[in-house]
Amino acid sequence: MAVKLDEIRAAAARVAASHGLDVVDAEFIGPRGERILRIFLEKNAEGRAQLKAAIAAGVAGLPERLMEGRLSVEQLSGVTHENCAAFSRDFGVLLDVEDLIPGAEYTLEASSPGLDRKLSKPEEFQRFRGSLVKIQTFEPIRNNRHWQGRLIGGAQAEGGTTITLDLNAVKQNSKTKKTGASTVEIALGNIEKAQLVAEI
Repeated sequence: MAVKLDEIRAAAARVAASHGLDVVDAEFIGPRGERILRIFLEKNAEGRAQLKAAIAAGVAGLPERLMEGRLSVEQLSGVTHENCAAFSRDFGVLLDVEDLIPGAEYTLEASSPGLDRKLSKPEEFQRFRGSLVKIQTFEPIRNNRHWQGRLIGGAQAEGGTTITLDLNAVKQNSKTKKTGASTVEIALGNIEKAQLVAEI
């Protein structure tokens, strides 16, 4: 019997919401007997707002890079080990009660999406405007499928259909240099993979 990842994501989102978290992504990988269900979590919008307020108030104990402005609250998921442990405990019970994973042989992992998190939803491209990103397209644009640059135009700002990258923000590979372009516009439907590039 196949695992229904959409049902698992929906169940994870319900449990995450009860902990003030959002589900960023979920994946089910590995051969039988070594299957892993990974749930990537972050603080919800309210939690991120509280973290921003804590930074503004100079609360002690926050990450140094966050306090110095070298890392934004949007890039930092704000999830703690305690958050992941509490979510895993509650979500593990729900998975068993609702029998969402037939065979019951799997390992549940909950973690933050990391500084190089994947981007897939239009609102994520809008939220991370100003961040460095790597994009791989399905179809080439100017004979190139791999792009890296600063996200200067988020999907929602342009009607939800495209994003724009500033290519001058990073050193480009020779194929990108040959295009002679300083920006590239990419249709959301043409994005195969997208992820943030950590700036440390």
